[in-house]
Amino acid sequence: MKFQKLGNSDIEISAIGFGGNVLTAFFGPVDDDKSLKTLNHAVDLGLTFMDTSNSYGGGVNEELFARLAAERRDDIVLSTKFGFVEGGVCGTPEHVREECEKSLKRLGVDVIDLYYQHRVDPDVPIEETIGAMKELITAGKVLSLGMSEAAPATIRRAHAVYPISALQTEYSMWSRFAENEILPTCQELGITYVGYSPMGRGFLSGTVTDPSTLVENDRRRGMPRLSEDNLDHNLALVQTVKDIAEAKGVGMGQIAMAWIFASPYDIVPIPGTRNPKHVEDNIAALDIVLTPDEKTLLDETFSDENVKGLRSPERVLSTVDKG
Repeated sequence: MKFQKLGNSDIEISAIGFGGNVLTAFFGPVDDDKSLKTLNHAVDLGLTFMDTSNSYGGGVNEELFARLAAERRDDIVLSTKFGFVEGGVCGTPEHVREECEKSLKRLGVDVIDLYYQHRVDPDVPIEETIGAMKELITAGKVLSLGMSEAAPATIRRAHAVYPISALQTEYSMWSRFAENEILPTCQELGITYVGYSPMGRGFLSGTVTDPSTLVENDRRRGMPRLSEDNLDHNLALVQTVKDIAEAKGVGMGQIAMAWIFASPYDIVPIPGTRNPKHVEDNIAALDIVLTPDEKTLLDETFSDENVKGLRSPERVLSTVDKG
């Protein structure tokens, strides 16, 4: 495993994280005991950076990570988030403090290593929200601060209140919007970019080719890029990933990960999986090197103008900070 510094903190994290969202019923029935075995297997292999949220399963996901922390607290870097509420988002100082206490209790820990604002509240000045989060650090309840889906201008304002260590936003071959301004801003400010859905929610890894085969409550059924109008077009793009993977004798998901590792920016992907073997594959991708021609081909294939459909439903994108 490779390790690196987490943004503007003194924390060391693995170069790959584990996205806990997949270990919820968002993607079909889940077995917590099997999930815990997968998490433990990841830690055994050196993967330390664990990601959850109070909104994943209404806190159930945090309780799952509490079981891991009870056994392996000294072996993991634990991150969680706050901000989503019924009907929208909330970033008031009172909410920050209340949700931190709830997360600490659900996680069964005394301190959260990285605490994110899951979405920016447009009705609360970011200075107030980050100010309250800073107080959590002073109180010894949080070690470092993060934001998610925040615009560059908001990131800068937040960073002026207290150094931000991580920005978590979607990033993959077919979700590259951050390359224009967000990634350069993070690089300038020393912020680690944590990329969620690095395999396009399974599409880039070849595991999702027909959304009708997914269980009824799988959220991917509503993804615009998997709609009837866009599916065939986008599947044709993924053929390029398959061709490169077959030529190298590796998995398609590993190519998607290797593409991220080839970036000049400080990006830590957090793929989620229920399969221990996939954890091994993800870590092995650290050693896969794309040739310049392969990297260029993937860049051109998955340019913004080539990919059809929004990255998420409009109702989800409405919560993304516009700055």
